[in-house]
Amino acid sequence: MNRFVSLFRGGAIPLLAICSLACDGWAQKVPVTEHTLGNGMRLLLVERHDDPTIAGGWVAHVGSANERPGITGMAHLFEHMMFKGTPTIGTKDYQRDLDVIAEQEKVRQQMREEEALMRQLFRAGKLDDISKPENRTDRYKDLEKKFNELITKQRDLLVKNEFDRIYTTAGGSGMNAFTTADLTGYFITVPANKLELWMWMESERLLRPVFREFYAERDVVFEERRMRTESTPLGKFAESFEAMIWDSHPYGWPTLGWPSDIPAISKAQADEFYEMYYAPQNLTLILVGDFQSASATNLAHRYFGRIPRSKVEAPEVITAEITQPAEKRMYCEAEANPQVDIVWHTVPVRHKDSYALNILSQILSTRTGRLYKGLALGSKVATDVSAYPSHRKWAGTFGISGEASESRTPEEVEKAIYQELERLKTEEVPPDELQKVKNNFAAYEYRRLTSNMSILMQMIFNDGLGDWREINQAGPKYQSVTAGDVKRVANTYFTKENRNVAIYTRKKATGPTAEPTPESTQR
Repeated sequence: MNRFVSLFRGGAIPLLAICSLACDGWAQKVPVTEHTLGNGMRLLLVERHDDPTIAGGWVAHVGSANERPGITGMAHLFEHMMFKGTPTIGTKDYQRDLDVIAEQEKVRQQMREEEALMRQLFRAGKLDDISKPENRTDRYKDLEKKFNELITKQRDLLVKNEFDRIYTTAGGSGMNAFTTADLTGYFITVPANKLELWMWMESERLLRPVFREFYAERDVVFEERRMRTESTPLGKFAESFEAMIWDSHPYGWPTLGWPSDIPAISKAQADEFYEMYYAPQNLTLILVGDFQSASATNLAHRYFGRIPRSKVEAPEVITAEITQPAEKRMYCEAEANPQVDIVWHTVPVRHKDSYALNILSQILSTRTGRLYKGLALGSKVATDVSAYPSHRKWAGTFGISGEASESRTPEEVEKAIYQELERLKTEEVPPDELQKVKNNFAAYEYRRLTSNMSILMQMIFNDGLGDWREINQAGPKYQSVTAGDVKRVANTYFTKENRNVAIYTRKKATGPTAEPTPESTQR
């Protein structure tokens, strides 16, 4: 570590030197110490004494793929709920807080019974949309009024954002979290002398979480879905396209959840979900920065060791994606420039073919890649084009998107993309082009060591996807990819039967003076 830091801070390392070091088998490894607590929680430690700070985080091995129909969006909801505090953080009167929460649950149960009745009316065709306020029953409206009164009572007891304020006062920064289909990650940077504070704060919210404002926060999540998906030009189409891609795998539903599920999630369901997926045996703590491993391990035993192991083990995702038997296509009119998205099914992370597919994506992508040079600078059929592999924990995809130039159609862009892929299927990539891409991967192996937080994020993602060791093992695997490997994976996965295509044309203007657009006349 010290050898690399001195080299890097002394000036940029020439790319050819990086390649030479990588190709000769020398690569700087992230020195990780692994430890398992008595309750099954794992601890990963990376000492770096360049800066008196610590990037601390933890990963819950749960994402939207671990949900089921009826509770989609639950993993993302928990990302929000984990900031609501503990018995000593976030409230003026903990006992009164619990009493209000219990009262809320009684009313919510009655509201759920009324919601079930409204769903029956919807299925009978007597209501057109149960989410509309005007379609709610009189009893539901009375219960909703009572519940809102309880929300007001609870707000009077809250100490808003106290969790964040404690960290900020102590010099912490960048506290945040994220949810994907496969994992949920939490992270923050704290001064080195605040490590014990981090241990106490994070262990407390795992040991004794209080899910205050559960239903109010559920509404916040629903609003986030509206902003990200329903209020963007392509959000609803992208969600529908993703659902079309996956026939059987739970990757088919959105991480934000389906709109009918989010408002229906109960606190009882959340408690069950928490017991299963936020159990210590399903979590990994990660520290990167200025600390002593022995001392940090002792603190972890002291604070996180208090959390009892759950008797309920998180189940593995069993349902696999079936082999796609035929090409699927979706045609959309959107308030956006005409474009095409093409997605093929591929392989999960760490699969032997994933490295060749990632190399292939870089051959196609960037302003110096084949797609941009061929379609934007060459034929000028597209203004922009990109390739993006996505290797998830259980399965993977490979996508290519292209935006059509003015007077050109998405179908023309699609055809040009296939022509570029055909070259990869029939001709091996020249050695210098392949080496250029490998050089970029080798350079990344060094750039990733620039900060505690960058290392922490890589550790969170790699551990959440199945194995933190990938941070040290991926580099040599990329360097071993051959031109034959690239040609093989192109032929294996880029088939007509295996692809999903979304064609976007510009939405036609409405009104008496509206005229057809060039894109619409060419359809």
